[in-house]
Amino acid sequence: MIAFFRRRHGGLVIVALILALLPLFFQNAYHYDLAIRIAINAVIVLGLNLLIGFAGQISLGHAGFLGIGAYASAILPSHYGWPPLLAMMAGATCAALLAALVARPIFRLKGHYLAMATLGLGVILAIAFKNEASLTGGPDGMAVVPLSLFGYELSGEKKWYALMAVLLLFSLWASTNLIDSPFGRALRALHGSEVAAQVAGVHIVRYKVAIFVLSAVFASLMGSLTAHYVGFVTPNVADFLHSIELVTMVVVGGMASVYGSLVGAALLTALPQALARFEGWETVAFGAILMLFMIFLPRGIVPTLAARFEKGKE
Repeated sequence: MIAFFRRRHGGLVIVALILALLPLFFQNAYHYDLAIRIAINAVIVLGLNLLIGFAGQISLGHAGFLGIGAYASAILPSHYGWPPLLAMMAGATCAALLAALVARPIFRLKGHYLAMATLGLGVILAIAFKNEASLTGGPDGMAVVPLSLFGYELSGEKKWYALMAVLLLFSLWASTNLIDSPFGRALRALHGSEVAAQVAGVHIVRYKVAIFVLSAVFASLMGSLTAHYVGFVTPNVADFLHSIELVTMVVVGGMASVYGSLVGAALLTALPQALARFEGWETVAFGAILMLFMIFLPRGIVPTLAARFEKGKE
């Protein structure tokens, strides 16, 4: 029983300890802000990794679902007086319904065609957010009301850090349990061979739709929280480049790795900030570092290092 707990939840305990101790080393609000953004991206990437890494289905327009959540939390409270929590749930519901609606025709495609279809979905959403200026504020964006939970307004970096730390731990726990469940085993079978999975009794379309909807809900909820945290939202939240950043986090951290999602999100959120001192060259340095990672750690950081560690123990 103890060995099972260590194998399954040891990483979660380590992450919890790190999150608890990190504030002791924060020197200013910037450090809190960076940690909050890492946690937000990590939760998004966890959902995206379930889709790409475990189920083997690509999505190049996932930032569109962030936009749905962000604009739901901006529009509904501002224009219609909805409570922020209810608006957040409405955004997640809309993202789930849209994902369920488009998943069946999209996931009939494979390879480059699937990538282009998901890219098109993201582009359509981004264009809608820009053009519906009467609701969204157009390219200039719009302000978002503060987040209040049960009459308690959430403000300040420390409170936001505590909330995101709890949500990150819950997401890691939920993802780990999902992967070890029959649903997770079906996803891995789907990734390995759709024909073999179908022969084994896996309903391919049902599982593809379910995991796409789940990852869309992850993204929408984090889009809402991002909008409330920043206090402002623009169409850039649903931009194509943002989708590519999220996919890159999955690949660099390690596909089909729960903790790889956390590492990839932390690295690619913090690295651009660290490279900001190289004025005019930060993009070049960022690209070079990513190339080195992919050359020497082709399976992603966590799976590659784990495989080398296991090999060293033999």
